[in-house]
Amino acid sequence: MDEEIDLGEYLAALRRRAWVIVLVTTLTVAVTAGLSFYVLPKIYEASVSLIVIRKETPLPDYNTLLLNRQLVKTYQQIARSRTVASKVITQLGLDMQIEDLQEVITVRTVRDTEMIEIAARDTDPEMAAALATAVTQAFIEEVLRIMQADNVAVVDPAVPPVEPIRPRPLLNTAVAGVLGLMTGTFLAFVVDYLDKSIKRPEDVEKWLALPVLGVIPEIRVHEERRRTAQSTRVREVDA
Repeated sequence: MDEEIDLGEYLAALRRRAWVIVLVTTLTVAVTAGLSFYVLPKIYEASVSLIVIRKETPLPDYNTLLLNRQLVKTYQQIARSRTVASKVITQLGLDMQIEDLQEVITVRTVRDTEMIEIAARDTDPEMAAALATAVTQAFIEEVLRIMQADNVAVVDPAVPPVEPIRPRPLLNTAVAGVLGLMTGTFLAFVVDYLDKSIKRPEDVEKWLALPVLGVIPEIRVHEERRRTAQSTRVREVDA
């Protein structure tokens, strides 16, 4: 029985403070949508897919495949090296530090395969594709120089992306709506808990622990005057 009473109080608090929930949710969604659609820069990502192979082996056996997969890990580190980044900066004439370029370059391996993916991010889709291509070329050159092996082939070259990878306005707005609803609900309970003013007969018993002997109905003076004036005009017209 107590749980039902508590639940009823919670629901009553939500009804009383519904404006808090609506306000917080609306503001959160509006701000997030505004930032996602009009403020945050669009980031594009282009990628190149490569495969590590043994050209002298037409039909590679199991041991060759294991060796290639081990080479993939080594090649991944070469692609991330400062040497490769420095070559790309020189080739494209970029005005940026090596560390800045390394932050926008991602080298990942496809699990249990000999595949490597080199991705580059930029606010310009054409530049993202150019970066991914330049890193790939510099990487292949370094593999040939360091490993003395020409065993990396491009599977899919980089193409300028059409859609940005971030921001994602619809997803961001949906998440903001959920978070705003949760935050607004929490604030509604806080506001209702901190409000100690007496507005209803139940508040007298709750906050003052006193019995309610009677209730004086609210009299709205302006409304009563308006009704009286209307009644007087009606009688004058009838007369």
